[in-house]
Amino acid sequence: MKRRNLLVYSLLFLVGCSGASINSSTNANREPDTLRFAVTDVQGLEELQRDYEPFRDALAETLNKEIEFFPVADRTAAAVALQSDQVDIVLTGPAEYVVMQAKTEAVPFIAITRPNYRSVIAVHKNSGIKSLNDLKGKTIAMSDLGSTSGQLGPTKILVDAGLQPEKDIYIKMLGDADLQAFRNEDVEAWGGAALDYDRFMQAKSLKSEEYPIIETGDLLPSDVFIASNKLKPEYVEEIKERMVENQDQLIAAIVSVSANEKYKGSTLVEAKDSDYDPIREAYQAIGVNDFTEFVGN
Repeated sequence: MKRRNLLVYSLLFLVGCSGASINSSTNANREPDTLRFAVTDVQGLEELQRDYEPFRDALAETLNKEIEFFPVADRTAAAVALQSDQVDIVLTGPAEYVVMQAKTEAVPFIAITRPNYRSVIAVHKNSGIKSLNDLKGKTIAMSDLGSTSGQLGPTKILVDAGLQPEKDIYIKMLGDADLQAFRNEDVEAWGGAALDYDRFMQAKSLKSEEYPIIETGDLLPSDVFIASNKLKPEYVEEIKERMVENQDQLIAAIVSVSANEKYKGSTLVEAKDSDYDPIREAYQAIGVNDFTEFVGN
């Protein structure tokens, strides 16, 4: 079975790479017997099976449809697959969604909430920095370009407080080294995900009093299930209703795998495109006004 699936996925990939696409006029308003499902932050079929097999089984039971994994190398490949009608449903993050929607007109239909999914700004205890206004002229570490919680969220906190990046405050994008650089006092402040901060404090046996959080942002937009615009709208609505009705089963399945711990305590709710306007505003805050291109790697 695995060999057959790999052959199918390989052929689909080659079709996409060859530039062949399916005529949208003959494939609009589809209601397929098999739904092809991708996740943008999971690379390859083996990882997809490892992390999402229980969810796929639960979703197949919920929808009474066969669900076929469609592995993608990255978010760009997922967008190409949507454009060429190779995939039906994609689970992606909020920053990725904004770009994929602009490129493909994909339809958001279900958001999967993430408890405490927000960004924070932290400083050193003895820095003398008590408020965001005190950060003027200082340097702040962040993680990855285009990351929802690692760059867009903390940047929006700063901009909403009247601080202009690279004018009032200097930002260093340091990837996975961001928190260690902050601890080493290579920078005066750090901005990133609240959960990353909590995990770092715990892993290093540090006291939060030594690295106080001076600002906590609003909850960030949720990860989102998006549907190809080739699917019949009424069918997407039916999928949404069934997923919400059976969310206990679906959430239990997705968090049964340790890799998906971030979804513990999550709920499935209706998603609207306007829910992601804060991400668009954050993109603009870092100088990105063209939402059709991904930021970073």
